[in-house]
Amino acid sequence: MCVLLFVLCTWQVVTHGPLRSLDERLGRAISGSAFPSGVAHVFADLGNTVVALPVLVLAMAVTAWRTAGPRRWLPPLYAALAMAAVPAVVVPVKDAVARPGPAAMAGAPDGFFPSGHTATAAVAYGAAVLLLLLPAPGLVRGRWRTALVVLYAVVDAGVAVGLVRCGYHWPLDVFGSWCLSAVLLWGLALALTRPRRADRPPGTRPPRASTAPGPPDR
Repeated sequence: MCVLLFVLCTWQVVTHGPLRSLDERLGRAISGSAFPSGVAHVFADLGNTVVALPVLVLAMAVTAWRTAGPRRWLPPLYAALAMAAVPAVVVPVKDAVARPGPAAMAGAPDGFFPSGHTATAAVAYGAAVLLLLLPAPGLVRGRWRTALVVLYAVVDAGVAVGLVRCGYHWPLDVFGSWCLSAVLLWGLALALTRPRRADRPPGTRPPRASTAPGPPDR
């Protein structure tokens, strides 16, 4: 569903469809709204890599430290791969679509769809949350699990609103990034939760089924 929504958004942006016209009117309305500019800039800055990446790296380090076994580095590695996929996916689409930005970004090179800051925040903070919710490290329990998810949703929404309110992006730029980020986080969640066989010492084989005859049938 997220892939289909992203294709629809891209098609409307490229073809100057009615959804793009509505999007730009909505963007101008939000940019001129009464939402506090200072708060908007604070949230928008949370999408910078210098802020989001240290949060993810900290979650990766804590997860590796608290997880036992030789596969302790796999969850952080999966999270790192998901984060590395953000520029690998977003940058080529930006260059191909070459959408101009809002009036506040006049003079900047075209390439505002999808939003890189939105994708950075969504994947970095989302991957950190997934790592902290893993059952093996036991880092977040009980009500704190729900609180952590709610905090992530608030931050992610705040980044999106902040970027549009500050005039850095159009709403469709943000929504398209959400669609891409959902696909990356879905893949990360599958990798983190897939069942794994218990580790065995090297050179050993799994036990074979017993071939001893059972009791005679009666």
